[in-house]
Amino acid sequence: MNIIESLREDLQKKFPNNSFVFTHAYGNNVIEAPKDRVYAILEHLKRTGRFDFLMQVAGADFPEREQRFEVAYELFSSKTFHRLRLKARVGEGESIPTVTPLWKGADWFERETWDMLGIHFEGHPNLRRLLTHHQFVGHPLRKDYRADHQQHCTQALPIHFDVDPYFVDDGRDVVPLNLGPSHPATHGTLRVMAQLDGEKVHRANVEIGYLHRCFEKMAETHSYNQVIPYTDRLNYCSAPINNVGYCKAVEKLLGVEIPPRAQAMRIILSELARIIDHIVCIGANAVDLGALTGFFHLFTYRERVYTLFERLCGARLTVALTRVGGMA
Repeated sequence: MNIIESLREDLQKKFPNNSFVFTHAYGNNVIEAPKDRVYAILEHLKRTGRFDFLMQVAGADFPEREQRFEVAYELFSSKTFHRLRLKARVGEGESIPTVTPLWKGADWFERETWDMLGIHFEGHPNLRRLLTHHQFVGHPLRKDYRADHQQHCTQALPIHFDVDPYFVDDGRDVVPLNLGPSHPATHGTLRVMAQLDGEKVHRANVEIGYLHRCFEKMAETHSYNQVIPYTDRLNYCSAPINNVGYCKAVEKLLGVEIPPRAQAMRIILSELARIIDHIVCIGANAVDLGALTGFFHLFTYRERVYTLFERLCGARLTVALTRVGGMA
């Protein structure tokens, strides 16, 4: 019995006379269910051990539908390595229950989905902007939001902290500290806010939206191959892997199998990129601990890989080398 038939049988016993739709499309196991049954299904799948990881919660906009939004929960089993996508439709002005009581990791996933699409998650403890700034109006991943409509932030928020039910403010004398959004210690545009009690961090908060580009919105206005240079920048430490992952997704939708030579090139490029990504991670973290010599030693090998990339396509960091259907 394949996984989707096993799930059908299992959920039929748990939810008799249900209206769930089970499909296997493009290599994905998919269940579509009413939004008011989503929490119970996820709770059952987690409690029975069928799926123990919530990989992401994402949304999509279909303005032509009566219920225009679709919420998708991507599940993974660390025991069987099976994956499952649970989907539900949500109308404008409607809400869907939060799954943060089941998975704490759903917190930011749901906040991002609300921020980008305006889908409300009922019962979420802190449903507010995550990737757009506090002056932003609207939801940029809705199809009726213009891709060229920019909204600039003119004033930063003062130091602030998320709602934490476990935090007790005992009135102690603390020192506020702000790092970023542009600070040499953050390795990028990231804002960290903290309260210090002597040398101890009393509590901290982070703003991550300063680096958000709304890549998905840019992809809406370009052809498939024109999107590839954007994927380099999703993680420039291993740019070829991002190229390959994106192209494989498009090829799966189109039913395209690339030539063996292109497959081999992709594997070699991705393995080299994976290695130098680890080099960046280990080398940079070692510098933060004071180990500067190891950084220089490791980056010597990173430069050798970049020399190979340069010989292949002329670029080093962001290569944009793959194409839908093969290689450049």
